[in-house]
Amino acid sequence: MTTEALAGVVLRVNGPLVEVGGLRGAVSLFDLVEVGDQRLPGEVVAIGEERLTVQVYEYTGGIAPGAGAWPTGGPLSASLGPWLLGGVFDGLVRPLLGGPVWLGPGVAGAQPGGVWPVVPSVRQGQDLPKGAVIGTARDPAGREHPIPLPPGLSGAVAWVAPAGEFGPHDRLAVVAGVEVALSTRWPVRRARPAKRRLEEAIPLTTGQRVLDLLEPLAKGSTAAVVGGFGTGKTVLLGQLARWCDADVIVYVGCGERGNELADSLDDLGNLEDPRTGRRLSERTVIIANTSNMPVMAREASIYAAMTVAEYFRDLGNDVVLIADSTSRWAEALREFSSRSGELPAEEGYPASLPSALAAFYERAGRVETLGGKEGSVTVVAAVSPPGGDVTEPVTSHTQRFVRALWTLDRDLAYARHYPAVSWGGSFSRDAGDLAAWYVRHGDDRWAARRARLASLLAEADRIRPIAELVGLSALPGRERIALLAARLVREAVLQQSALSANDGYAAPAKQAALADAVLAVHDRAQELVVLGVPATLIEEADFGPVLRARDAVGPDDAAGVEAAARLVLAGLPGPPA
Repeated sequence: MTTEALAGVVLRVNGPLVEVGGLRGAVSLFDLVEVGDQRLPGEVVAIGEERLTVQVYEYTGGIAPGAGAWPTGGPLSASLGPWLLGGVFDGLVRPLLGGPVWLGPGVAGAQPGGVWPVVPSVRQGQDLPKGAVIGTARDPAGREHPIPLPPGLSGAVAWVAPAGEFGPHDRLAVVAGVEVALSTRWPVRRARPAKRRLEEAIPLTTGQRVLDLLEPLAKGSTAAVVGGFGTGKTVLLGQLARWCDADVIVYVGCGERGNELADSLDDLGNLEDPRTGRRLSERTVIIANTSNMPVMAREASIYAAMTVAEYFRDLGNDVVLIADSTSRWAEALREFSSRSGELPAEEGYPASLPSALAAFYERAGRVETLGGKEGSVTVVAAVSPPGGDVTEPVTSHTQRFVRALWTLDRDLAYARHYPAVSWGGSFSRDAGDLAAWYVRHGDDRWAARRARLASLLAEADRIRPIAELVGLSALPGRERIALLAARLVREAVLQQSALSANDGYAAPAKQAALADAVLAVHDRAQELVVLGVPATLIEEADFGPVLRARDAVGPDDAAGVEAAARLVLAGLPGPPA
C-alpha cells in the first residue's frame, strides 16, 4: 500500500532510472517506490543529499519531471504460494498466463487470483514452532500443498478458520497476533532463513553420463554451463529440467529471445514428467524476462527466481534453479551502472560484478529448514560468452564461485557429439565429497572409475597430435589401444541422444555398466598387446555391441550392457600360441 501523504516528485528521467525528490528520510535503500500516474514499480538504488535514484521495472515512456512518486513502505517482494507451480511469471513474479497479447505497464494480473480448497491442521490454543505447517491447500490437479508459517513467526494460535475455499490474501489463522494467509511475501534480495546448512554431499543425478560420471554435482551446489551459440546449451538445460532428481524446477529466462522461451514453454507443456506421468510443467515455475521486456526487471528476475526456489526448499523439496543466462543479467547490470554514472571496470561491467555473482550463488545450499525438514536449492546457470571467449569477465568471475563448470566445446558440437561437454575444459569441485557418498552407498569403485575415464581421455588427447604427425601405424601398440579405448569412451559412454527413449536418460547402474564395459575392453586389449598380439588385429574386432548398447538397452538395463561387453570380450583375438 502506498502512502499518499508522502508523495514525492519526479525530477529527472534517464531511461529506466528516475530521480525523485521530496522523499528523503521517508524511504530506505532498496525500498519500492511507485512512479507516475500508472504507478510503475521501482526500487531505490541510491540516496543522495536532495534526491533519490530509482530504477523502474517498466517502460518509462510518458513519465516527465513533475510526476508523482509514492513509497510503498517496504522492499521489492515476491508473493509466494502454491499457485506458483505450473505458472509463468514476469521478473517481479507477477502472473503472465492469461494476459493480453501486448503486455502493458503493470502486466496483466499483478497479483495471483482464484480460490483454493484449504484444510487447516492446527487448533485454537496450539503453540506452534517456527516453520510449522498450519494446513494444506489442494490444487486443481488434486495435489496437496503445505501452508507454512511465515519465516520467524511462532506462538499460540489465537484463531483458525474452518475448512473451505480461500483466496491468496484471505485470513486462515491468527498466530501470536499476526494474521496468516495463503499468500506470504518475502523480499527478493534477502535470503530466506534456515536452521542450519547440511554438510553431507548427496549427488544430484542428472541422467546425463558425461555429467554424472565425470563432472558430478551435489544437491545444493552450483554449476555453470558455458558455451557459445549452437553448442547445445538449451537442449542440455532442458534435459536437466526433465531428468534430474529434483522435486521442483524453477526456470528463469533472463534476457533470452522471446521465441526461444516460447519454444521452451511449449516443450514443457508437452513433455511427460518421468516422475509423475503428468505434464512436466506442473512442477515447474517459469520466470520470464525476455530481451524485449524492461531491462531492469531482468536484473531483479534472478533474485525473484531464487526467492521462489527458497520457498519450495523450505517446504522440504529439492529444487533446481536453471538461469538462462547470467550473461544477459550481467548486461543489465552494465546498463544500469552506465546510466547511474558508476565508473566502469572490465569491459564496461561494474566493479561490483564479482560480489553480485557471489551473492547470488551463495544462496544455493542444502539445509535443515526452520520446520525441521531437509531441502536444497541447486543452481545451474548458463553463461553465453560473446564469441565463445571464456576469458571475458562474466565467465572468468563465475568460475571462481561455482562448484562445477560444464564447458561446451564448439568442435564437439560441430562433430554432432552431444552433450558437447568438454572433458578437458570442465571441472567438478564436488567430486571428492561425492566419492565418499558413493562408498557409503555400495559403489566403492565410483572414484576409481571416474579417474580412469578421465585418464584415458587425457592420454588420448596427448597422443592424438602425435598420431596426426607421424601416422597411426608408427605408434606403439599400447598407445594405439589408448586411442581406441578413448574413442569407445566418447562414443559408447559420453555421447548421448536427447531424442532417444533409451538414451535420453541413463540410470546410475547403466552409467556404471557402460563405463565398466569400456574399461574392461581396454584392460583386456592392453593385456593382449603385452602378450604380443598386434594392435591391428585388436582394432579389427567388432566393438559394435558396446557402441550400440547405450541406445539398444533400456535406461536402467545394466545387465544388457554387461551382456554386450561379454560379446565384445569374447570376440577379441586370442594370445599367440
